[in-house]
Amino acid sequence: MTTPAPLRVLVADDQELVRAGFCVILEAAGLTVAGEATDGAQAVEIAAREHPDVVLMDIRMPVMDGLEATRRITADGADAPKVVILTTFDLDDYVYEALRAGASGFLLKDAPRADLIAAVRIAAAGDALLSPSITRRLIEAFARRPAPAAPAPSRLASLTPRERDILLLVARGHSNTEIASELVVSEATVKTHVGHLLAKLDLRDRVQAVILAYETGAVIPGQPT
Repeated sequence: MTTPAPLRVLVADDQELVRAGFCVILEAAGLTVAGEATDGAQAVEIAAREHPDVVLMDIRMPVMDGLEATRRITADGADAPKVVILTTFDLDDYVYEALRAGASGFLLKDAPRADLIAAVRIAAAGDALLSPSITRRLIEAFARRPAPAAPAPSRLASLTPRERDILLLVARGHSNTEIASELVVSEATVKTHVGHLLAKLDLRDRVQAVILAYETGAVIPGQPT
């Protein structure tokens, strides 16, 4: 049986000590550091050359910020590296824009090392790094934004009633376990439905599903599901 190659990670942060710390943690866990970038432009260049599986991306960097770098790196869609945003909780607006730009989720810079390794593995596997608590912060960000002028729920017309129910619960910040309990189905069934609705809506991951649910007006902050 062939042993899978170690995941390759690009670390983009303008602070040398932060980069060095992440690199030590990644390598100690058996992951490969595909490169280090000191700004967004360098991150885009290295990502195009090295094809990492995951990019750990700071938001505030010189030359090109993490938002624009994320847009460029994820422009190739499903074949692009997954981007995990490194942030602090006082950057909600930046985080929202980064998720829209194609990031798979975000991670606090002071998170435990086990969370960092888990984040890389989760993102590389194609799952969104968006825990229920983080989803709820995203919902709070939507609540502060003006309501959509012209909701377009027709975008969701291809979903079955069950898929729509699950989308609304995902958008409310429920985990697969919570959704399974509420709908009285197995977690495997929920995961299958989530996969189907993402494919139908041509969405990369759970993050984009949450954003779409709010931007189409299917879910309105403050109103019950």
